[in-house]
Amino acid sequence: MGSINWIKEVEKRKEELITDLQGLLKIESVLDEANASEEAPLGENVRKALDYMLELGEKDGFVSKNSGNVAGHLEMGTGERLIGVLGHVDVVPAGDGWSVDPFEGVIQDGKIYARGAIDDKGPTMAAYYAMKIIKELELPLEKRVRLIIGTDEESKWRCVDHYFKHEEMPHMGFAPDADFPIINAEKGIADFELVQNTQESNNHTSTITLLSFVSGLRYNMVPDKAKAVLDVRENHTELMQMFNDFLNSQELQGQYYVESGYSIIELEGVSAHGSEPDKGRNAGLLLASFLSTVDLDIRAKSFVSSAIAFFFGDSRGRNLGVQYKDEMSGELTINVGIMSYNEQDGGKFGLTMRYPVTFNWKEGLDTLTQSVNEKGFSIANFSNSEPHHVSEDSELIQVLKNVYEMQTHKPASLMAIGGGTYARSLKSGVAFGALFPGRPDVAHQKDEYMELDDLVKATAIYAQAIYELAREK
Repeated sequence: MGSINWIKEVEKRKEELITDLQGLLKIESVLDEANASEEAPLGENVRKALDYMLELGEKDGFVSKNSGNVAGHLEMGTGERLIGVLGHVDVVPAGDGWSVDPFEGVIQDGKIYARGAIDDKGPTMAAYYAMKIIKELELPLEKRVRLIIGTDEESKWRCVDHYFKHEEMPHMGFAPDADFPIINAEKGIADFELVQNTQESNNHTSTITLLSFVSGLRYNMVPDKAKAVLDVRENHTELMQMFNDFLNSQELQGQYYVESGYSIIELEGVSAHGSEPDKGRNAGLLLASFLSTVDLDIRAKSFVSSAIAFFFGDSRGRNLGVQYKDEMSGELTINVGIMSYNEQDGGKFGLTMRYPVTFNWKEGLDTLTQSVNEKGFSIANFSNSEPHHVSEDSELIQVLKNVYEMQTHKPASLMAIGGGTYARSLKSGVAFGALFPGRPDVAHQKDEYMELDDLVKATAIYAQAIYELAREK
């Protein structure tokens, strides 16, 4: 069966592939716990996206299963062993500034634009079509193949946690939710909050009181907006001038206005994925750096000065004493995804720390705790997903390397990332595409897109990879 032209098989189904992908992209499957129900624990649209994939699979003759309304699978083949392919159909919020409707699947200049186009609806649909091609060609398999569909990858992974409590762990597999060639090492991910200690009474002898401060939606995104509400008891004009000078010197967009007697300052930054904070400009930290230059009340001063001391210009944990790197997976990073403050409760930072495979996170946590305690903060809501690594000489990596090199005529080098993919929920799993080398990473950004040529190429790679992993030997 070595003569199958996988690209040609995808091309035959290209129109159908695009149409089915557009149907999925039109569902605004953003986590919505406020409107959760038993049938839709993560919100109605998230459930709708899961159903969409399961119904597609049923129509095409796959065995489908819904697991607790938070995950599901589509299966083909027979045999003892199971190959798993893990994609997700939830997306991060669209945010502002799009030039097209983020939930339409608009096609322009050979690209399909939508929230989720590259992360992860496009790659998930590519993997689905890969299985569909193998099924339609009636190729003999000696293992079962399962497309496992998650719905909470962008948040707390309740989908795969639930799924693997109730369903079989694949023998090996991959997640089409990152970059080509092959990612065999993923950093550990620790998410936690730093909470300001507010036992001391606040002092209002200053000329300005910070009433509230908000920035950011998710730990794993660099915030592109920040807003502060201030009670300014003296010269508004002077503060406004200072802010405008700050915007000009930093080449930033923002606005200062007065509403109900309070001064409101808004600032725009640049969003990016929280695993590489330096690719964005953190609006919260930038606004804190401006506020650190004005005469604030004591509690607010402590909040903004801590933001600067802990994080400003330092995404590598140097200021907190946890800087670390290793050969296998690179440097530790810290992203301040959420910043909030109010006069009564003080302030909070919501962080994601991506740490290298060989980092001792227990010692790191002790160091962090000590560093933040000294500034009047404590650590809360700590959750940890340990690093993941698959050896280069494993059968999985050898097969994927051969397929990638055959399809692209380029070397399949191994990589490490700071993002977390579903690969880490597998006993033996790697992240495998669908972003090709040299393509900009537009996941979580406005005007997210996937090149249609890449969609076709990824589908062909996945089809051959699944076949080689599951075929009769």
